[in-house]
Amino acid sequence: MKFDGVILDIDGTIWNTTEIVAAAWNKAIKSCHYNTEVTADILKKEFGKTMEIIADDLFPFINSSEKKLLFKKCYEEEQRALRKNTKKIEYAGVFETIKKSAATHRIFIVSNCQKGYIELVMDKIGITSFISDYECFGNTGKGKCFNMLDVIRRNSIANPVYIGDTQGDSDACKEAGVPFIWASYGFGKPDSYYAAVKSFSDIEYLI
Repeated sequence: MKFDGVILDIDGTIWNTTEIVAAAWNKAIKSCHYNTEVTADILKKEFGKTMEIIADDLFPFINSSEKKLLFKKCYEEEQRALRKNTKKIEYAGVFETIKKSAATHRIFIVSNCQKGYIELVMDKIGITSFISDYECFGNTGKGKCFNMLDVIRRNSIANPVYIGDTQGDSDACKEAGVPFIWASYGFGKPDSYYAAVKSFSDIEYLI
């Protein structure tokens, strides 16, 4: 199949921030005086879900208003930590593959992340100029299927493909009617996919 639009997931597909984010969130949790903590392994199971679901999964013992306040602090600490980070946390070949692929395909990003996260990712990796459009849960309050279809519609993509790593990505693609390429090096093990890649660089040969 010839694709004219490549839509990328972020966490577990483009990069792995779980160690940095776990430390940042634990800082926020401690500042709010809650007696719990998260780990990188816990976050790998949660990333890809909407922020509301993650909050319910991780903090079922606090009410909704307290969750909002806590998550606001978590994301503030996360943004600070990621902006300060100087270590290479994107997967091998991400910049090179996106740059090369953007010469022949339009590249997009759709994620269940918070507002401002995609912009941070693009800036940190240096791929802003290669991304044609993007959307996320934080902007729309909608899930991945809706945002994927919205990006497809507003950019008149005839034959899109989505590249992600989780069951949620696979389910969103099924609902949207979009072929799903599984990044098998990521965080999840979906039950179905159009094709699989063992590294980000392999994407170039599938599209």
